[in-house]
Amino acid sequence: MSEPFQLHELPALSRATVDRQEGLRSDSDRLLSNWGDARVIVIDDDGRSPVREGEASLATRKAMVFGSEPPDTALFLGRTAEHDYWAILGVNPEYAPQRVPVAGNWGFHTDAPTADGELWLGLRGQGDLLDDTSAGLFTTAIALRNWHRRAGFCARCGGKQHQTDFGWSRRCESCGRQEFPRTDPAVICLVHDDVGNNGEHVLLARQPTWPKDRFSVVAGFVEAGEALESCVTREVREEVGIDVGDVRYLGSQPWPFPRSIMLGFSARAHPGAMPRPADGEIAEAYWFSREAVRQAIAVSDGHADTAASTSGDGGDGPQGTEMLLPGNSSIARVMLEAWVSAEP
Repeated sequence: MSEPFQLHELPALSRATVDRQEGLRSDSDRLLSNWGDARVIVIDDDGRSPVREGEASLATRKAMVFGSEPPDTALFLGRTAEHDYWAILGVNPEYAPQRVPVAGNWGFHTDAPTADGELWLGLRGQGDLLDDTSAGLFTTAIALRNWHRRAGFCARCGGKQHQTDFGWSRRCESCGRQEFPRTDPAVICLVHDDVGNNGEHVLLARQPTWPKDRFSVVAGFVEAGEALESCVTREVREEVGIDVGDVRYLGSQPWPFPRSIMLGFSARAHPGAMPRPADGEIAEAYWFSREAVRQAIAVSDGHADTAASTSGDGGDGPQGTEMLLPGNSSIARVMLEAWVSAEP
């Protein structure tokens, strides 16, 4: 009998190679003395960072370009055996008039601005195109960026806060309260039917704000005082009206949009369970066969010429649905690919 499926690889934004231990960022003398050999990733106001066309690593800058010591708003990201790495925000070059199409979310292409022979890419749409070091640095930088943009004022007294600890805390200028980066836990669950170890069908849903035919697995935020497994069963029941069991952890991925950590699970449901989408939360939800999902993956990876159109039979959604799946930067995609390749 087949084994319960597991993730085959780290999700794209979970990859990292730099040492980011707290002791490094609190040693100001070491950081300042190493600034001359450090490398800096730059990020524009839209959250994009440059890469050389045809390459898989971020195009970093020499730290000394930005001065003899780190600017007050520079973010320390960690170090490798070769360099310390920092991020500097708000670097906006004069982009060329023409743009270059690159892979984006949901299997679509987007137009990347160019400047000085570099493409400026976003983490959410193109994070999977980067190597492990660049993906980890970019993810950390965007997580810190998004936190700082939303933490301008003290939660205790409302006073203005300023950045401290090289980007890893903020301190209130009125009451002195120190605040640290926040991460909101969210569960994301692949629900399959209770057939064999891995099921024959998977439950996919579409949010009302998503364009037609775009489906993914169920997700939701963890509430105060709630265990992760309890959150899975609650969210699935609330969003699609189905009871699940055998909740099993798969893996995790930071998702700094704006500040989440996605905790991946699988769960099993009765094969005859009919989805009941929650008003305002889910526009539609259906059971899809392994073959339908496999075809949709082939289309988005460029291995098929036309979108995967469902037949409407055997639990494949409404007839004619051209199913589009999440992009390669998301843990949802890794979960679906692992499930598709598993035996029922």
